Amino acid sequence: MSLNIFHIILLLGAASATAVGGSAYGHGLGGDVAPPIDFGGSNVTVSTQLDPADLTVGDINTANIAVRFYDSDDNSTFNSVTYLLEVHRSGDLLARNHFFDDDGVLNIEVRPVLDCAEPKLHQCSQYGGSEHVSSPGALYAYGNGRPTITGPIFDKGGLYNVKVEIVGATSPRTLVDNSAGLIYDTFVSVAQEQPFTLQTANAEVPMVIKTYYDEVYNVDYDTADDSLSFEMPFDWAPEYIDLVAQVHEELQFPKSFAPYGEGKQFKGYVDGVEVEQRVLLLDPYSIEDKNIVHFLVSGAELARINEVLGEEHLQSKTMKFELVPQEGVAKNTVGFFLVDPDTLAETGTTINVAWDSRFGAGDAIPFEITFFDETRELLKDVRYAYYLVDESNNDIMLEGGTDPGNPDGLGILSIEGIDHQTIRLPSGGPYRLDIQVLGTGISYDPKYAGIGSALIEVGPGGAMPAPAAPAAPAATAPAVPASDAEVSIPSWVKSSAKFWADGDVDDASFLAGIEFMIKEGIISLPAGAQQQEGGDGAIPGWFRTSAGWWADGDTSDEEFASGLQYLITNGIISVRI
Repeated sequence: MSLNIFHIILLLGAASATAVGGSAYGHGLGGDVAPPIDFGGSNVTVSTQLDPADLTVGDINTANIAVRFYDSDDNSTFNSVTYLLEVHRSGDLLARNHFFDDDGVLNIEVRPVLDCAEPKLHQCSQYGGSEHVSSPGALYAYGNGRPTITGPIFDKGGLYNVKVEIVGATSPRTLVDNSAGLIYDTFVSVAQEQPFTLQTANAEVPMVIKTYYDEVYNVDYDTADDSLSFEMPFDWAPEYIDLVAQVHEELQFPKSFAPYGEGKQFKGYVDGVEVEQRVLLLDPYSIEDKNIVHFLVSGAELARINEVLGEEHLQSKTMKFELVPQEGVAKNTVGFFLVDPDTLAETGTTINVAWDSRFGAGDAIPFEITFFDETRELLKDVRYAYYLVDESNNDIMLEGGTDPGNPDGLGILSIEGIDHQTIRLPSGGPYRLDIQVLGTGISYDPKYAGIGSALIEVGPGGAMPAPAAPAAPAATAPAVPASDAEVSIPSWVKSSAKFWADGDVDDASFLAGIEFMIKEGIISLPAGAQQQEGGDGAIPGWFRTSAGWWADGDTSDEEFASGLQYLITNGIISVRI
């Protein structure tokens, strides 16, 4: 799927984004892909995946670890693989054994055991399965069964190191043996919820820290600025930082707790160093009665903090987080849905894009991009790219990210379904923002993949766009029934209509956008707009001309809406309203 074949849907959003909360999926590091190793001219690697992906201590009695050995160049899986698997947490070995799988995808059932009393934790682990005849000593399960590990694994929250050595494997092209040195480190997170009480000037406020790395302590709330700080164990040695993809901490507050309410901005610090804005995410969607603030500190950000703090910091064994609420700001928001680029069928994915209204041309504008599925729940573990085009159809920016686990090397990762991108637009005016979802999860599941567009508009630096020009004399169009109802169409839509009138967007995409905006109440038609059957989607040339005049400010909102009403009520075009 190419970023250059976007089928544009002209969709503009409402003034604010709202959604119903629901269950979360894909938090933390539920899966990981190790950096590939060159073997015989091919790049071979290992992935690990938890099921459930969002695993919280105490919620389940069993979990599955899926381990796959494959060629990342062509995504082909090796067969008849013998694995040596080790599981570590905080430097402690928890389990170690050989396993065999004939199709190369090893599934192991993990049964957590609490309160291991052995001095070495791995001595509590027991293993289930049968030895495979072709790999003596390696556990295997026939039929639909799985080998098992029963032990002190996933009994506590934190970051688990799943170390995988390929002892033997076959493929159509090559034979792998234990002399190949194929040893991989992957990491998966298991969450642990720790409840705390914040003492404000007037009340006690319950909150929860859901940690995906290690237990937290020294939680402190400062009533002077409503800041919250806490600490946890962490090894800042550079060789360890190189292995850590991210550190994830999730702070849950009651929606009624104003300092951490919806719309707030935050500053975050790790060991006193202010982190970039993309580290902090406010999620008002996932839990109906709570707001969630995420700390998502990437490995690159951890390395930057080490660089800022210098040599002495490399010996530190703790990490201190601080979150400081800032004033809320007014935001511009647009919303749109994604379609399959070949069929134009909706994929079920909708996107909201919001940005601080105080910023304009030349400013570094923080854009918040939020992904929803068809039920309006956050879409987690999204891989996406975006593309900016100005009103003269000049390409301004293409950002597709990089990911060694993806054969195409594409994909900005949004783990929680909310992402921040800072974009500097060179001049004021309208821009077309195209967003392509490439897939979800480490396997790039294509279910929600698709393409969509919105029009965003900025004014001069530090200013809002100028208001639309006053309406000029009306264009000529077929007569429609008169209506006294006032019609209001956002000025953004003028830019959308201009793209279509100039031929930059096809009729089908334009109608899809009109349909969405009518259903969402963004375009209000005059009273009496009841659709007749029989529309074939062919839009008369006079309406394209009229839309162009309206986009240039030569006709009123009422006249544009009346022309649209005429097409719908007379069955000339068909939209699902």
